[in-house]
Amino acid sequence: MSYEIKQDGKFKFIEEGNGEPLVLLHGLFGALSNFKPLIEHFRQTHKVIVPMLPLLDLDLLHTSVGGLQKYVHKFVEHRGYKNIHVLGNSLGGHVALVHILKHPENIKSLILTGSSGLFENGMGDSYPKRGDKEYIRKKTQLTFYDPAMATDDLVNEVFEITNNRLKVIKIIALAKSAIRNNLGEELNQVKQPVCLIWGNNDTITPPFVGKEFNRLLPNSELHFVDKCGHAPMMEVPEAFNKLLHNFLAKLNATTAATV
Repeated sequence: MSYEIKQDGKFKFIEEGNGEPLVLLHGLFGALSNFKPLIEHFRQTHKVIVPMLPLLDLDLLHTSVGGLQKYVHKFVEHRGYKNIHVLGNSLGGHVALVHILKHPENIKSLILTGSSGLFENGMGDSYPKRGDKEYIRKKTQLTFYDPAMATDDLVNEVFEITNNRLKVIKIIALAKSAIRNNLGEELNQVKQPVCLIWGNNDTITPPFVGKEFNRLLPNSELHFVDKCGHAPMMEVPEAFNKLLHNFLAKLNATTAATV
């Protein structure tokens, strides 16, 4: 299934279905392909929106978690979305958290999966020499419980990014920004319902990170998925969609009961 990439002003995005907005924010090496099963499932009940985050297109000064949050805020304002459910994976979760802390007014719920913001293992202590495709393959495989998920296409996407010197500088800038921007002391300010969906075999944001988010976010619920790494919506899409579906249905039932 391919989707039309729309353009509105400077913003490029995908928008499928009708209903309350479900905004999906991908991670540092993420792409639209990460979300296809999720889009297909939730376009039946929601307006599913995937903004094309300018991870490697911002000027270096704004290549940060804060810079990406400002972009998302401008996008949401420009499009006029209300009652938004925001879902973020990895760095996208971190951006979603900063956004809800700064602009809680239009956010109805938050869904985090493998989110940074408290702790994450990055690319490791060393960065590869450009052209080291096997290193990129091994690092991409670490994202998943099943190494076969790191397909040639996915490895090639990541390799192409890391083979560009300026893009590598920006990736390092974003990774360092994520490490510096620890949100531990602010998370108790998030009042909206939060659904945490975590891979039991996540080595980048390990299970203890999910537990710590659950402890610090006052209105959160935590779900672990077995045989799953850092990107549950890719690796176990059926289990992920079921957990998210139940969370959103429960939220709607609660909202309807209070109206």
